Amino acid sequence: MALHPNGIHHIAIATRDIKRQIEFFTDCLGGELKALYWMHGVANTFHGFVELSPDCYVAFQQHPDNPADGTIGVTHAGTAGGQVTAGTMQHLAFNVDTLDDLLALRDRLRDRGVPVMGPMNHGMCQSMYFAGPEGLALEVATGGGIDERAWIDPEVQALAGISDDDLQRYLRPTTYDRPDAPVAQPGIDAPGPHLGYPEPVYRAMLAAPDEAMWAAVTSEPPVRVP
Repeated sequence: MALHPNGIHHIAIATRDIKRQIEFFTDCLGGELKALYWMHGVANTFHGFVELSPDCYVAFQQHPDNPADGTIGVTHAGTAGGQVTAGTMQHLAFNVDTLDDLLALRDRLRDRGVPVMGPMNHGMCQSMYFAGPEGLALEVATGGGIDERAWIDPEVQALAGISDDDLQRYLRPTTYDRPDAPVAQPGIDAPGPHLGYPEPVYRAMLAAPDEAMWAAVTSEPPVRVP
């Protein structure tokens, strides 16, 4: 079967001021606050979720020891084309359905005093760029159904070290049939990648049965809904 993630459920952004982030994403971008609670399993940490659609959210993680100072080119790109440390978020692009929606959101942002660059026509999509709190580089885009025959540049393919055989694998990933029995957890020496927990904690987590991880945090909401 063709098995792959079907979208982004949420992206989690570190913050020192969760109220400021919530204010921006609700007032400037129009998302609705859906959750604000103590982060499960993480001491002294707030977690908030702003809804973009019923299955897509922007989340925030506020810990009192989150570093306050970012550096353009190291921790933050600052623009949609700027340099930043490998493995960090370069910029975040949100989707809208139509160009008219894009223009309406542009005007909403500018009405709140947020400068917006664009829209720009990239051919494969149309988009605009702006900043969010705490150095976020943000984009809103529309358009989809990208034709890989037109948008994979052979020169860039070669410079990236992608062979023609590699390219075919990337264009048509292998299917996966789930086995009858769950696959055993790889060990700490597996090729990875691996999460950054302290080694003793990580070893214990890898050794725990899946059922223990399922029950490791509370699933009850903080407020009883009548």
